[in-house]
Amino acid sequence: MRASRPRPYDVLFERALTRVEPERIHHAAFRAIRAAAPVTSRAVRVPTAPVHALGLTFPHPLGLAAGFDKNAVGIDGLAALGFGHVEVGTVTGEAQPGNPRPRLFRLTDDRAIVNRMGFNNDGAEVVARRLATWRAGGGSTLLGVNIGKTKVVPEEEAARDYEKSAGLLAPYADYLVVNVSSPNTPGLRDLQAVEKLGPILAAVRRRADEVRPDHRVPLLVKIAPDLSDDDVLAVADLALATGLDGIIATNTTISRDGLASPAATVEGIGAGGLSGRPLTRRSEDVVRLLRGRVGPDLALVGVGGITTVDDARRRLAAGADLLQGYTAFVYEGPLWPRRIVRGLAQA
Repeated sequence: MRASRPRPYDVLFERALTRVEPERIHHAAFRAIRAAAPVTSRAVRVPTAPVHALGLTFPHPLGLAAGFDKNAVGIDGLAALGFGHVEVGTVTGEAQPGNPRPRLFRLTDDRAIVNRMGFNNDGAEVVARRLATWRAGGGSTLLGVNIGKTKVVPEEEAARDYEKSAGLLAPYADYLVVNVSSPNTPGLRDLQAVEKLGPILAAVRRRADEVRPDHRVPLLVKIAPDLSDDDVLAVADLALATGLDGIIATNTTISRDGLASPAATVEGIGAGGLSGRPLTRRSEDVVRLLRGRVGPDLALVGVGGITTVDDARRRLAAGADLLQGYTAFVYEGPLWPRRIVRGLAQA
């Protein structure tokens, strides 16, 4: 049987893109996506398979995870590629440059990425003004806004920092996400402990309701795959007790277990959150664990290691209402969202 020919993007990726520093390629590719948006939006046709979750109707399950568009500069271009929703951020209360470069790395043998970006973003005030302009111009893509803690804000003032971002960004968001699970802000993951997470969620909920008194903005929390099963269940119980609308499972991992990449390469990269194929099993397990605990009503967003249509089907079967991707988008190219959505529609 004749071997299938490699896709043009695969050839481009292997022969050219891998030779350029990843963050530089990201910015160049994102500029191209934004520039092509007027053409792409007319040319791309993606099957609809409406999903009702969070009190919203999504055109299909697949969205783009936070991290790709940190500053809300390319929402329409990304939606034009076939994503049914776009989550921007992580946005912090104050602008910050993030960690020193290099801070983004590929592990091509594992179809994975390691990042220690450190929440580099323009800050909530600038992003809010940008979103106001986008909404005023007719922006209608279903939009999630992911908010995190400013690095220099001490832990005891975290709730205030999240509250500031919520007040500025909730007016333009279809849903809000509290991110307490990035490994790249010192101490952030400590906020996943329920006794610390509860006050943050309460403060964000209260502020969002104040700035949107006529409409309840759904609120979700994003958790790490590195939580123990007991801690995952504790977050599920907190979500139910506090009236949270959903949970995103999962963020990147600090684990390096079971990688195919040479140990020297992995050690040379150093610290950071790993995303992509190695997360597939754990992220699926966390979704299944959560669904078994929270029942049918709480929205679950499955993210982490979703590359193929079969991955997407299994994540939905595990209990996810919605799906998100990022690393597969990098490795598989701009046609990837359409392939996933069409495959799910055929199923």
